[in-house]
Amino acid sequence: MRLTVSIGTIAGAAIALQPGAAWAQASPDFDRYGWGPHMMGWGGGWFGMIFGPIFMILVLAVVIAVAVLLVRWLGGPWQAAAPHQPPSTRTPLDILKERFARGEIDKEEFEERRRTLGE
Repeated sequence: MRLTVSIGTIAGAAIALQPGAAWAQASPDFDRYGWGPHMMGWGGGWFGMIFGPIFMILVLAVVIAVAVLLVRWLGGPWQAAAPHQPPSTRTPLDILKERFARGEIDKEEFEERRRTLGE
């Protein structure tokens, strides 16, 4: 299939578009919405572009903080070390009596160790 475009069609389109372009440039409301090289009154330059990276870093920091807090909240309380056990109030003589009561040592050994602890 061959597309044929005549010079008349191109010329007609160009003539039809000319009055609209001329009217838009001549209109007093052309800069009404800030269209053009200085969009929205920023004036261009680096000053307007510095906010992009700042806000990107700020949003990234907030997302990371929310993720960390969410993981810590879901993970429950965290304990760095095992709870400290209070020192035992049992004396060596108490331990010796318990061993004798369990049958780990006989009466002779019990008496010998008790004398050693008493000295």
